[in-house]
Amino acid sequence: MAILIVVVFILGYILIALEHPLRIDKAASALLTGVLCWLILLIGFDQMPAFQTLTASTVPLPHRDTHEILNHALFEHLGEIAGILFFLLGAMTIVELVDVHNGFRTITDHIATTDRVKLLWIISWVSFFLSSGLDNLTTAIIMCALIRRIIKNKENVWLFGGFVVISANAGGAWSPIGDVTTIMLWIGGQVSTFNIMQALALPSLINLLAPLLVATFYLRGQVEAPTQADNLLHAKIETTPTEQVTMFALGGVGLVSVPFFKSLTHYPPYMGILLSVGLIWIFTEFLHRDKEDEKKQGLSVAAMLHRIDTPSILFFLGILLAVGALDTSGHLRLLATGLDSAVGNIYLINTLIGLLSSIVDNVPLVAAAMGMYPITQYPVDHDFWNLLAYCAGTGGSILIIGSAAGVASMGILKIDFIWYLKRISVYALVGYLAGIVVYALLN
Repeated sequence: MAILIVVVFILGYILIALEHPLRIDKAASALLTGVLCWLILLIGFDQMPAFQTLTASTVPLPHRDTHEILNHALFEHLGEIAGILFFLLGAMTIVELVDVHNGFRTITDHIATTDRVKLLWIISWVSFFLSSGLDNLTTAIIMCALIRRIIKNKENVWLFGGFVVISANAGGAWSPIGDVTTIMLWIGGQVSTFNIMQALALPSLINLLAPLLVATFYLRGQVEAPTQADNLLHAKIETTPTEQVTMFALGGVGLVSVPFFKSLTHYPPYMGILLSVGLIWIFTEFLHRDKEDEKKQGLSVAAMLHRIDTPSILFFLGILLAVGALDTSGHLRLLATGLDSAVGNIYLINTLIGLLSSIVDNVPLVAAAMGMYPITQYPVDHDFWNLLAYCAGTGGSILIIGSAAGVASMGILKIDFIWYLKRISVYALVGYLAGIVVYALLN
């Protein structure tokens, strides 16, 4: 059973990767994989690596039978997953609301270039710095919505979306609030604010600069912008310039305020995004109170909830459930322990953890590393923690399903897994390795 759960997990990923050739929605494959992994965990729990640890008398569980232990573990994982899903739901609602009000015209009207390379640099650097102030998931959602408004051709949309994933993950790695794993290390006391920014700013910069330079050498041509008719068809409803600017500013404040809300209250980010959605919802109801019911309904938050891509939310749920099952079974901790005993060198260990995070969610991998290596072994701001933050944060860019930003972009822009593997993964790998080399040279 211990081997079977890994086999099912791998087969699930293969189904997700072959979504387009098989014509099976990736959300269905992800949900099936997630539930099957937990069923296998239930049937063969006594054969799993973590069996002895979870059934030990020192574990504070009310009962020691398998169902109680696994229910407790599933509840904990589902709590973390629900936080991510509600955050994703709230952020997508705000972005869709700004989009339907044509709020992104505030930016798109100022982007005059259609040169493929120049626009790629602009989008990438905006994503990089935006991610360091917000986080990589929110940035990916915003930038993907923006890309849809300024680029028409699907191939170019996917290309720019791929670079948004790379740049959002690179920008989030050097900021204490830019990525979930960096936040974990920051809250856990393994890294401090100014040190992580100073240590990883240049490697993260190189992580984006290297693939951009490679792309500049290979890419040529112009991008085709959507016509006004296309944008009106997408938006469906005309809005006034005042409403466009107001909703753009309000949406921006709602998203930017989430990190501050978290810092002040220490509540999870989804609480901040839900607060923003509630306030914006009330404001839009007041803003459109005098309009006809048909127009008012199309500009409401309730209408945005219908526009959100629900299968992408379910895809996220399935993937995280599958990873949670591997975490509960003990396979991820066993993997981390195996890396430590087989490799030993902190640079190689973190490099491999980063590569693995493109396949398995980086959060349980980092959690396993934090549990394995106490502060007494590697003190605060040690190279091990800095490099772990960089590798876990940026290694997920190598595959489209390796990070929250990638999964969100995959859902919003419908990026094909195999296409990303062929066209973007090499760029991401070049940047990832270049950043590690730069960090090694600096330290």
